[in-house]
Amino acid sequence: MTTGVKARLHPTIFREYDIRGIVGETLFAEDAHALGQAFASRVGPGGRVAVGYDGRLSSPQLSSALMAGLVAGGAQVVDIGRGPTPMLYFASHHLATDGAMMVTGSHNPPSHNGLKMMLRGKPFFGPDIKDLGVRAAAAATAGQAGGRESRDVSAAYLAKLLTEAPAGRPLTVVWDPGNGATGDIVTRLTAALPGRHVLINETIDGHFPAHHPDPTDPHTLEQLIARVAAEGADLGIAFDGDGDRIGVIDGKGRILWGDQILMLLAEEVLANQPGAPIMADVKASKALFDRIAQLGGKPVMWKTGHSLIKTRMAELKVPLAGEMSGHIFFADRYFGFDDAIYAAIRLLRLVAGWQGVSLADRYDGLPRLLNTPELRFDCADEVKFKVVAEVRDRLKGGPGAVDDLDGVRVTHADGWWLLRSSNTQAVLVARAEGEDEAALGRMKAELAQHLKAAGVPVPPGIL
Repeated sequence: MTTGVKARLHPTIFREYDIRGIVGETLFAEDAHALGQAFASRVGPGGRVAVGYDGRLSSPQLSSALMAGLVAGGAQVVDIGRGPTPMLYFASHHLATDGAMMVTGSHNPPSHNGLKMMLRGKPFFGPDIKDLGVRAAAAATAGQAGGRESRDVSAAYLAKLLTEAPAGRPLTVVWDPGNGATGDIVTRLTAALPGRHVLINETIDGHFPAHHPDPTDPHTLEQLIARVAAEGADLGIAFDGDGDRIGVIDGKGRILWGDQILMLLAEEVLANQPGAPIMADVKASKALFDRIAQLGGKPVMWKTGHSLIKTRMAELKVPLAGEMSGHIFFADRYFGFDDAIYAAIRLLRLVAGWQGVSLADRYDGLPRLLNTPELRFDCADEVKFKVVAEVRDRLKGGPGAVDDLDGVRVTHADGWWLLRSSNTQAVLVARAEGEDEAALGRMKAELAQHLKAAGVPVPPGIL
């Protein structure tokens, strides 16, 4: 019998969709070992588990400890090495493994790291993560040790991406991996693509010297916007730290947010699958859902969270989904998981096929309403859910249609507002949208009124 390594297992590392902590403060190598051994007990004796890691400085050590724990728990580890999270997801399908574990801190600061997981082709989240914590804390014993092999799946992954290579007019594209885990793959990919491709910050560097790797933060896109202008490029593409979230810039330096990207991608999908459901999270613009319906599709609103989206996609057989955070999910000619590199190639294929029309032209013609950005403001974990529940209860019988699918989204004739609790951080999330400035002002005023009544300071973006 093999006894598990004693772990510290700080309670804050167990999140709704993943494991996440600060290395050396709340997350340690011993934790990775214990979590690996616990995951092996879920997979079962002899189960095959693909393991990858991102470009963070702490990732090699955590990956090594994780694989040692998996082997101690009786699993057969398939080590795919360093790369983006979507390549790990691809490996799980390509190699038909029983599970997959990715060491990644995603878009978080350099000192952070964690784990994303799959079990038998499905997302591993919520109750599964709680159960994993219980098993790891118990330092479960195991029988015969497993084994480990190394497999390079990068060529197969690239080959799959290149099946969607654009075939229309040649494009000039600026790519910004942000020194994250997509750097090596994107370098190899762009060398094989038609057109002219300019790479910045492609060297994987866990210090993230250029900027924070989060393409939903406009400040992180400033360098990309400047380079798009300097190169006269058709568009720019940015990725987060582990490559499952995308940022897009048009030729005039304007940011396309997740719902706007989805509007464009939905055109091809619905042309090939008329009447198909297209899904977006509760933060998306009404303009997106209206556009999906206009294209003949079935708009589906769902909860925020990549694991929740993937699970619901499989249930409803949704070919395309997306979140405002930049997660884009294709089950149309793909596997149904969030892969920002694949989404980028599908977008390039679309843009290259437009005759005499640029991405900037299409941006000008997109239906859009006036809205706030996603507003995130601090609220203690033990308070945030109570605040949303209090607001929801106060809304009963009042004006507007209330959707409590994920927090509360209140819809009026000329706009809507949203308040929800983050499942991963001690924050509340808000957004508002209106048909014009006056309507947007009313939406924000109503949201502010409810926050004040709940004793929550109103953030600047709403005032």
